[in-house]
Amino acid sequence: MAVDVRDEDGVRWITFNRPEKLNALTLDDLDTVTGALTDSSVRLRAAVITGAGQRAFSAGMHLDVFHDLTPAAARTLIQKVRDFTASVRLAPFPTISAINGHCLGAAFELALASDLRIAADHATVGLPEIKVGIPSVVDAALLQQYVGLSKAKELILTGDLHPVSEMERYGLFNAVVPADALLEATRRMLERVAVWTPTATAAQKRLFEIWQNAPLSESIEASVEIFAQVFSTDETLAQVEAQRARIGRRSD
Repeated sequence: MAVDVRDEDGVRWITFNRPEKLNALTLDDLDTVTGALTDSSVRLRAAVITGAGQRAFSAGMHLDVFHDLTPAAARTLIQKVRDFTASVRLAPFPTISAINGHCLGAAFELALASDLRIAADHATVGLPEIKVGIPSVVDAALLQQYVGLSKAKELILTGDLHPVSEMERYGLFNAVVPADALLEATRRMLERVAVWTPTATAAQKRLFEIWQNAPLSESIEASVEIFAQVFSTDETLAQVEAQRARIGRRSD
């Protein structure tokens, strides 16, 4: 399979598995990932996206998908990319990109859409679409919030690739580690973010999206409403009581 999907203890591991092609993506791959992250048949605690091998997380879309596109076909293609990145950004659970090598184009947009990014120190990132004759789109719009408008324009308008060691100082990554420590670092992060109630995590993810798109006053009002809603679940009430009991034991 070009994309491997497996579940482990409530975490969905999604691996781009075409290492001989630098894990380049096809339209079918986009559909597979989107389906894996919007699957409501399993209540997931988190998802991790990574690439097979150590050369590439993914080089982005395989160039063959752009061959002889009409405007209508191009619209269909980019809508699939939009849904692919949105499935990561909007998932009601934490999403982590474990970047094990080249992370380019649509794959970099996927990483930008992820809640957290952990990178191997030999990896590179970039948006080389302009070299192909097309613009960087969809979740590339998030780049300026991570690195500032000037640096974002540099990356996009030059199409150059940049080592993780350079981009780390902009706060783009939550951790940068040696390649052989990437899996361990990812599992440590999962232990920190995939242990809370699904209700609270899903509510927080909804708020992240609102805060990203709405004015401050609307964001605050939405926060009030979503906060109230979580108390409609037994899960929230049980977690509050469990935390009260833990704190009470420590203070005795």
